[in-house]
Amino acid sequence: MSKKILMVVTNHTQITYDHKTGLWLEEFAVPYLVFKEKGYDVTVTSIKGGEVALDPNSINERKPEWKEAEAELKNTEKLTKEHAEGYDAVFLPGGHGTMFDFPNSEVLQYVLQQFAEEGKVIGAVCHGPSGLVNVTYKDGTPIVKGKKVTSFTDSEEKEMQLDQHMPFLLESKLREKGADFEVSPNWTDHSIRDGNLVTGQNPQSSKSTAEKVVEALGD
Repeated sequence: MSKKILMVVTNHTQITYDHKTGLWLEEFAVPYLVFKEKGYDVTVTSIKGGEVALDPNSINERKPEWKEAEAELKNTEKLTKEHAEGYDAVFLPGGHGTMFDFPNSEVLQYVLQQFAEEGKVIGAVCHGPSGLVNVTYKDGTPIVKGKKVTSFTDSEEKEMQLDQHMPFLLESKLREKGADFEVSPNWTDHSIRDGNLVTGQNPQSSKSTAEKVVEALGD
């Protein structure tokens, strides 16, 4: 039986009045292709459904081999509570948009809680782990508590000069929730697997994060 992967992406498009954002293309396209190459059945959803906006800065890195992945973003399924069932893993790509809609989505929190309770694989890269910050087990324990995790770092956010425009700093928030946060130098490939929780630091970590999800699914 082919493994079934649920990918959830952001629909949020604006940081400030003159600063557009969205999904970071590489963080979606590279993992998508890793999963497809494994023969996995991939379902692409977003918080609101429909066409997904890309962060304009991520389009500069666009590669021809990402066309199939990009086509999936033209009309995504809306994430519902029903998506908590029938999948082997969930994967959250980043982009600054996730900082605004992931933490506030009750549906995403519900889906991730079910995955965590059932011990299914959860993967997230860069700002994707913003989706984890408000997720708890049914007993109220944060799912990141005591887990080795990484994400886009406070240092990387400050280097981009976007720290003052974020609703919170992701590294700081994950530490606050009890995560054992691990940092690598800015813009280096860094991903961590702690059991069935896999996280990556930045766009450069897209492939290694997806590969660790594959590894977790094989165990």
